[in-house]
Amino acid sequence: MKYLKQGSLIVVTSLIILSGCGSNSKSDHKIDRHALVNRHNPQLNQIDLQSPFTVGNGQFAFTADVTGFQSLATSYFNQGTPLETKARWAWHSRPNPANYKLQDAAKSYDAYGKKVDFPTNMDSAAGQWLRQNPHDLPLTRISLNYKGQALQAEQLSNIRQSLDLWQGRLSSQYQLDSTAVQVETIAANESDTLAFKLQSDLITKQQLSIKLAFPRGYDLAVKNTPALDWEDDSQHTTQLKQSDHHSALFYRQIDDEQHWVKLQWQGKAKLSQLKDHQFQLQLLENASSNQAFSLTVQFSQSKETLLDNNNFSQVADSAKQAWQTFWNSGAAIDFSGSTAPQAKELERRIVLSQYLMAVQERASIPAQETGLTSSSWYGKFHTEMSWWHTAHWALWSRPQPTENVLDWYVAHIDVAKQTAKQRGLQGARWSKMVGPDGRESPGGNPLIIWNQPQPIDLAELIYQGQPSPKILQRYAQLVDETAQGLSSMLMWEQAEQRYSLNPPIWIAQEHYDVTESKNPSFELAYWRTALQTAQQWRQRMGQQPNPLWQNQIDKLADLPQKDGKYVAIETIPDTFDNIDSRNDHPAMLATWGLLADDRVNLTTMRNTLDAVMHSWDFETRIWGWDYPMIAMTASKLNQPQTAIDALLMDAHNNHYMVNGHCPQKKVGLPVYLPANGALLAAVARMATTNTNQPTLGFPDNGQWQVKAEGFLAQ
Repeated sequence: MKYLKQGSLIVVTSLIILSGCGSNSKSDHKIDRHALVNRHNPQLNQIDLQSPFTVGNGQFAFTADVTGFQSLATSYFNQGTPLETKARWAWHSRPNPANYKLQDAAKSYDAYGKKVDFPTNMDSAAGQWLRQNPHDLPLTRISLNYKGQALQAEQLSNIRQSLDLWQGRLSSQYQLDSTAVQVETIAANESDTLAFKLQSDLITKQQLSIKLAFPRGYDLAVKNTPALDWEDDSQHTTQLKQSDHHSALFYRQIDDEQHWVKLQWQGKAKLSQLKDHQFQLQLLENASSNQAFSLTVQFSQSKETLLDNNNFSQVADSAKQAWQTFWNSGAAIDFSGSTAPQAKELERRIVLSQYLMAVQERASIPAQETGLTSSSWYGKFHTEMSWWHTAHWALWSRPQPTENVLDWYVAHIDVAKQTAKQRGLQGARWSKMVGPDGRESPGGNPLIIWNQPQPIDLAELIYQGQPSPKILQRYAQLVDETAQGLSSMLMWEQAEQRYSLNPPIWIAQEHYDVTESKNPSFELAYWRTALQTAQQWRQRMGQQPNPLWQNQIDKLADLPQKDGKYVAIETIPDTFDNIDSRNDHPAMLATWGLLADDRVNLTTMRNTLDAVMHSWDFETRIWGWDYPMIAMTASKLNQPQTAIDALLMDAHNNHYMVNGHCPQKKVGLPVYLPANGALLAAVARMATTNTNQPTLGFPDNGQWQVKAEGFLAQ
C-alpha cells in the first residue's frame, strides 16, 4: 500500500479492504462520499453558545460565532465554548529566575526494588512553574464591530449559518439591525491563513469595522479553559511594522516568543490603532456597486515565510481542493438506507468527528485534549491519550498524522532514555504530560504507566498498513527502547514465580492509592501485548527473540478477577463490590477490545461487560473515550447491539453537540477530542469485524444497511 502527500493531506492510492455492504448493496458499489459528507453539514438558526464552528488545517484553527468572526467571544466563553485563534507551534514560557528543575518537585518512593524520585509535588513553587511552562499561546481575537462598538447578540436576527464540510467553508448570514450581512470564513491548507469575505449595505454606510486584539496569553491560574489575559500591556509587544492601502504587517513578541501577522485586503479600508494591542480596520465605501470586502490574516513564526498577494479566492481554492482530497482519501462508512433509530446519529457523529480531528489534530506537535479550540492542562500533550488521539488515522487509512506523532516520539527518545536512567530503568520511559520539549510535568502524572506501551502499538498499526523494511527501520529504535523500558519495570516475585507491575502506579482507573496499586488488569495486558509486538519486530528484522522479554510474557501475573469478573486491580479487587470503585474508566474491559490479550477468558469478559453495562456509575465520573472503549469490547465479543448502545448511551460526557464536539462538563472541558478519536477507532474496529456478514460488526437485525470501504484490516 502506498500513501502520497498532497499539501498537509493524504491521498490513499490503494485501499486495504473494501469491506461489507448492506443487503441492497454490493461491495463493488463505491460510497457516494460527497453525499455522505454533505448530509451532515452542521447548521444553526440561532446563537448556540456550545456549538461554534471551527475552520483550520490541522495545525492552525479559528473558531467563530454566528457572525463568522469572534464578535461575541465573552458570552461564548462565559456560557459555552471559547472562540480562539490557535496554532500548535505557538508556545511560550514565562521567566524562570529561580531556575526550577524537576528534582525540585521530587518525592521519593519505593519502586523497582529501590528508592526512586518522581516529580509528584505539583503544589510547590517549582511544581507549579514546571506544570505551567511551557504553555500554549493564543494568537488573536478577530471580531466584527458595528458603529465603532462591540456587536451585541440582541442586534442579530434571521441567523442562518452552515459549515460546508466538503469545502471547509463557513457561511454566516444574519441581519444586523435589520440590514443583511453575509460572511464567509475559510482557513488555508498550505499556510496558517484565515480568509474572510463580507458583503452588506452597512459597508456603504461605513458602519462596519474589523477589530484585531492581541492577548498576552492565558490566565495560568486556571488549568482548563482559561480566559485570555488582557492585563498588563507592558508584558508583550505588538508593533505595526508596515502598512499601506491594502496590507499591514505586525510583529508580536511575548518574552522570547515571537511571530508575525500579515493582513491583506481587497476593498477600501482604513487601519487605526485603538490601544497598545488593539487595531481596527474600518470598512469604507467602494467605488463599485458591489459592496464586498475581503481580508486575509496570515500567521507565521518567520517573516520570510509570509505570502505576498494572498487573497480570499486563493485561500478558498486551497481549502476546497484540500478538503475534497481529504474526504476522498482513506476509509468511509455509510448507513444510508438503515431504519435503525441510532444509525443517523451515529453517522453524523462519525462524519463530524473526522472533520474535527482533521481541523485540529494533524500538527507535528501532538495535540492537547482540547485540540486547537481552547487550552487544557496548559496546552500540554498527554501521552496516555496517544492512542485515542492518533490510532484512528491509521485505522481509517490516513496514516500521516499517526506517523507525525510517532516521529515526535522518535525525536524525543533521548529525553525518554534520560528519564529512564534517572529512575534506574533501561530503555525509554515516556513522560505523561509534556510540552514540545518532552519534559515531564509534576503531579500525579509521573506515576501513570499505561502511556508506556502506546508507541509500540501505534508503530504496529503503521506497519500493518505499510509492511515494509522502511517502516521497520524508521521505528525500530522506538519499539526496542520502549520495550526495554517496559521490561525493566517488571519485577520478579520468587514466591509466586511471576513477573508483576508493582507500586507506585497511578492506574488508568484513577481511584486507588498509588502505593497500593499492584498488577492493574489493563496495564498487565498492555505490557504483555506490547512485548509480544516488540518480539515480532525483532523477528521481522532478522533478530532473535529477546529471551528476557519472552520469559516475562510467559510468566506475567494473571489478569486479576473476582467472582467470575475481571477487576481493575489485584491488590484491591473491589470493582464490583464497592460502588465507589465503579466510576471513571472501566479499563479492565480494554484487555479484550482495545487490546487482544490471548489470556482473556471470554466467559469472564462477557460477565464483566454485562456488569459494567448494568451497574457502572456513569454519572459520577466518566470520560468520553470510555464509551467507545466499551463498544470495542462488545464488538470483539460479537455483541454488536451492545456496542451501538455503548457508543450512543444517553449518559454523562457522551453528548455530541451540533458541531460534533463532546464536552466534558464536570471538568470544565467544552470540547474533548479523545472522545471523537475513540469513536472513530471503535467504528473502524466494528467495520472490520464479522466481514462475512452483510452488516459487518453492526447489528444484523434487518434495520442496518452498512457500506464500508478502505479500513485497515484488523
